Amino acid sequence: MRENASIMPLRAEALTFEAEGKRLIDGISFTLPLGGITAMIGPNGAGKSLLLRLCHGLLLPTSGTVHWQGGAGEIAGRKRHAMVFQRPVMLRRSVRDNLIHALRVTGHADALMRAETALERFGLMALAARPARLLSGGDQQRLAIARAWSLAPEMLFLDEPCSQLDPGATRQIEEIITRLAAEGMTILMTTHDLGQARRLSQRTLFLHRGAVIEDGETGHVLTNPASQEARAFLTGDLIW
Repeated sequence: MRENASIMPLRAEALTFEAEGKRLIDGISFTLPLGGITAMIGPNGAGKSLLLRLCHGLLLPTSGTVHWQGGAGEIAGRKRHAMVFQRPVMLRRSVRDNLIHALRVTGHADALMRAETALERFGLMALAARPARLLSGGDQQRLAIARAWSLAPEMLFLDEPCSQLDPGATRQIEEIITRLAAEGMTILMTTHDLGQARRLSQRTLFLHRGAVIEDGETGHVLTNPASQEARAFLTGDLIW
């Protein structure tokens, strides 16, 4: 469902974000090439969700830039990156109509066809007529990912996609994430589940007080971190 041109890599350059006199993101730089899953870990308040919002463009940095291949990340006038929140917003509509609405407001003339494809693709056809707000947490997250996927993004930001889910629903969502990555989608996700980071990601960023202090292959970061802060976090010590 994607167009041919690529917006990758994503380059964050010296990103800084301040609010109420506090520096919450402190000069973060990294590059995400095309493909693969990158996990962001770190304590609460480290800036993980905020960094996702800066990369997605929901917030503007105080200084620094988010740069996509070709400039602003627009191809043929359409954004090619999407975000799924920890608590996804469900409209007071059916599952099908949640999909159709998102597609129509983003200018897709083939909204109905894309919605039906997403329902089938994510196993939601049997739930299509149900009110989205009455779905289980796992099914709501599945719908949120289906809604994002229907917009044909090349890059997907996931903010704690399984934090509120039971083990069975978590397994379903992890399978979806793995499948999307195998199909070529680039994924940047936050997680507090170190096992999930190990299972899903090839690369891990560790954030502490608004800065990236570890960036490397997931197995290495989780077993042999270079910083004292990461070592403390991984052993369960408080580092604030």
